[in-house]
Amino acid sequence: MFRRIAISIALLCLSGIADARTRPRYGGVLRIETQRDLWQGSDAIARQLTMDGLTQIDADGAAKPALAIEWSSQSGDHHWEFKLRPNVHFHDGTPLTADAVIASLAAACNDNCPWRTVRAVGQAVVFASDSPEPDLPAQLARPEFLISRRAPDGALDGTGSFSASGSTDGVARFVANEDCWSGRPFLDAVEIQPRRSVRDQWLDLSVGRADIVEVPSGLLRIAQQQHLKTISSGPVDLLALQIKKSGVLENEKLRQAIALGVDRSALFNVIFQKQGEVTASLLAGYQTGYSFLFPTDRNLDRAAELRGGANPQVTLSSEDSNPELQLTAERIAINLREAGFRVQVISGESSHADIVLRRIRLEERDARAALDAILENSGSSARVSGAGPEAVYLAERDFLQQFTLVPLLYLPRSYAVSERVRDLTLAEDGTPILRDAAVDDAPGEANGAPQ
Repeated sequence: MFRRIAISIALLCLSGIADARTRPRYGGVLRIETQRDLWQGSDAIARQLTMDGLTQIDADGAAKPALAIEWSSQSGDHHWEFKLRPNVHFHDGTPLTADAVIASLAAACNDNCPWRTVRAVGQAVVFASDSPEPDLPAQLARPEFLISRRAPDGALDGTGSFSASGSTDGVARFVANEDCWSGRPFLDAVEIQPRRSVRDQWLDLSVGRADIVEVPSGLLRIAQQQHLKTISSGPVDLLALQIKKSGVLENEKLRQAIALGVDRSALFNVIFQKQGEVTASLLAGYQTGYSFLFPTDRNLDRAAELRGGANPQVTLSSEDSNPELQLTAERIAINLREAGFRVQVISGESSHADIVLRRIRLEERDARAALDAILENSGSSARVSGAGPEAVYLAERDFLQQFTLVPLLYLPRSYAVSERVRDLTLAEDGTPILRDAAVDDAPGEANGAPQ
């Protein structure tokens, strides 16, 4: 009996030790490297760290409370009222007010907001629109609508889990917000080095100087073969060609010929190593279930018929200097030359190109909200009118028939992570959720770097 009791106590002790090792701990600094800018763009990680929205999207794709604790609509979704969470402060101690929210939203979208007016009613923010906005709660979770205020020194101040505390040798530091409304994060600080090449990121991970680095879709298989610890999102980035509706491509038939000339399967299999999914739809397959209605096959015969014997000279560029996008642009240029176009790939300012290869971030899971966001992102004034899946399909079909935005692939976002990082998850848009992440004291080891 004594021996059984002793064994039981020993097992309980071992279980306690194991449990302590798996529980997240407070403290530590997480080191991130990225190719992107910290503050600019919808996926700017500094904005995600330091700012909150009125709403946020849960794991099921539904809007849930953030800076707003509840909301309601009237007049057939023409009017919405969002009640603000009490006792929330910006990092400098300034209280969050309805007027501060309105000023932040006005700066975010100026005259191109989804609503007609927004006003303060006590500690509530009231939106009014000319047309129904049933997905406004989901829209307000988008990165551009995160709430901030301009500090006297010109810096942006937020209410998020971390606050900016300066930069040293190009490395920006963000410290834990002890009084955050959503609770203190486990980490003491996050250090981020922006505009870092993927090769340098992987080298720093291998020698313990970085904890989270980016893995381009085409290198995910290599990372796994080199036994890097990776984490990936679902398909969140739409790879698409944006075609000018002017100049040599003003003719709709030529734009359609371009759409038919691209070999999506080759891009998927060769460049992106079968990561993501081939698509001719603006929305990911899981959002609608109708993406199969848009054919993805290449058809050079039909493209030649649409060209009518013309061999137009066009310029092609990628929207940034990302090597993966540049390689993809070169491959697409080969496709289009085979389809009868004289293609010049240019670098630098993409606004001068006839065709621009773009990577558009999918920010919402709701099909209607996602389609409206993509249309807005592409410069179109079209929006979904009506309710239900049929309305979304008709709006997408009508827009795609103009051949000004040609979907190619949906791609995931992936990261390699050091062994000291724990409890890291990704948001629905592929952004690392750092408020719940933790680190161990001893850095781990990782091997390999891209060639």
